[in-house]
Amino acid sequence: MNRENKRKKYMKGYYRNHTCNDSFTCKVCDRLVVPDGAASNHRNHCPYCLSSQHLDNEPGGREADCGGVMEAIGIWVRKGGEWAIIHRCRICGHLSSNRSAADDNSLKLMSLAMKPLGNPPFPLERMERLLEIMGEDA
Repeated sequence: MNRENKRKKYMKGYYRNHTCNDSFTCKVCDRLVVPDGAASNHRNHCPYCLSSQHLDNEPGGREADCGGVMEAIGIWVRKGGEWAIIHRCRICGHLSSNRSAADDNSLKLMSLAMKPLGNPPFPLERMERLLEIMGEDA
C-alpha cells in the first residue's frame, strides 16, 4: 500500500478536504461510476439509479460501520435553488443529503420530486370537499 492510500485509510476526515477521484461499481445497478461528469470534487452516489453507500456519518468522514445501501427517497431544494437528494440507509435508517450531480438521471430526479404529489397522505376527495366549502374564494 503506498503512502497516499495509507493516508486515505487512516487519516480521519481525509475526504472532507481532498478530492475523491475513486471509481466504484454501484451496489444496486452494478454499473461502473466514474468521477468525471459530476461537476463536483466528490462523487457520492450513482448517477444512474441515484443510490449511494453508507460510508460517512459526517460528510467525508468514512467512519460509518454500516456499509448499507443508501436509497434515494426524496428531493429538497437548497438555498440558491440547487437540488439535493435525500438518502436513507436500508439497514440502519440513517438519513443524509447529497447535492445532485450534473450527470444525474433527470427522469429519476423528477420522479423523486413528484413522488409526494402522486401519493398524497390524504384522500384526494378531501380536496374536492375543501374546494366546495371554500367556494369562490379558491
